[in-house]
Amino acid sequence: MNKKVAACVVACAFVVGVAGFGYAAKVNCEVTAVEGEKVTMTCKDADKLAPGEKVKVASAKKGAVEGC
Repeated sequence: MNKKVAACVVACAFVVGVAGFGYAAKVNCEVTAVEGEKVTMTCKDADKLAPGEKVKVASAKKGAVEGC
């Protein structure tokens, strides 16, 4: 019985620890300048980011244009 409880506790601790890595900060930004390979953005909630931190950037999705 004690082994089952211990295994359950360890499994729960593992799940909680791994789940914490799955949440990334979502920050809405607007590109304000582009100079060569350097991009400057103005972001809401920029305090969630740290200098030197790697980020993934995706452009806004544009809807399909329908016509004749």
